[in-house]
Amino acid sequence: MPSDVTEASEGVDEAENVRYEETEEDDNVSPTDLSEMLKEGTKESHDRAENTQFVKDFLKGRIKKELFKLATVALYYTYSALEEEMDCNKDHPAFAPLYFPLELHRKEALAKDMEYFYGENWKEKIQCSEATRCYIDRIHHIGQYEPELLVAHAYTRYMGDLSGGQILKKVAQRALKLPSTGEGIQFYVFDNISNAQQFKQFYRARINALDLDKKAKERIVEEANKAFEFNMQVFDELDKIGALLTEEAQDGGLPVHDGKGDLRKCPYYGDPGCPYHIGMAMLKQPTMQFVLAACIALAAGIATWYVMDGH
Repeated sequence: MPSDVTEASEGVDEAENVRYEETEEDDNVSPTDLSEMLKEGTKESHDRAENTQFVKDFLKGRIKKELFKLATVALYYTYSALEEEMDCNKDHPAFAPLYFPLELHRKEALAKDMEYFYGENWKEKIQCSEATRCYIDRIHHIGQYEPELLVAHAYTRYMGDLSGGQILKKVAQRALKLPSTGEGIQFYVFDNISNAQQFKQFYRARINALDLDKKAKERIVEEANKAFEFNMQVFDELDKIGALLTEEAQDGGLPVHDGKGDLRKCPYYGDPGCPYHIGMAMLKQPTMQFVLAACIALAAGIATWYVMDGH
């Protein structure tokens, strides 16, 4: 993309001619800056989510193609809701500075992934799970009644996608033997961002520049913590399902990690449990499919935070 943040991104005033590549890391971050409040205010949620049994198992696991496909379904519904509300609130003063559809929006990329995995009639083959529905209902509610809280969800999702999400992309591509040309992982490809680290710095600066009082900032941090609560509720659901499963072979058949080094360097590591025939039988059940889809997708978001740089 051009060095200037794209003019078509309506959250940027053309007169500003902002160059995010030139945005430098602020060494004088204030504890009252919203980005810092989000970072510090969600630490406990990070720790709690990290220590749920599901997340610990997931970090030691391997990708199955069927589950990866279902995760993509859950992501499609989540980002469809988030970006619909962002579009509706693109002129709201509490969110407009963070509106970068060309750079960040994922719905169209996810649609490409869906077509790759499910075919041209993919919309007829998918359904939103109950767990995902609860989350997107919350997104729609705040979009209509408390649009400033969209900041919490946009920050949580997109900053993670630009960081640890890039590791997830490589893991999925290798483990599932996906084409090197990018089919199936377009969700992780940001064609209109030339430098992810610099864009993240720019985005945080925009967050800190929002005209919000202390109470509004605290509510945004609270909302970010609620997002983690949604995740952990889904993890509990999956733990109950996982109790019925034993060891399962990895779909791609390729080791994702060599078994050495820091687990957090790779979100998919080690051996999960579950016999292949039992797992596949359960996956054929629609209810089971959608619950698993939501769990894996939201877990990917949590795993993303663990490997985020500069967050």
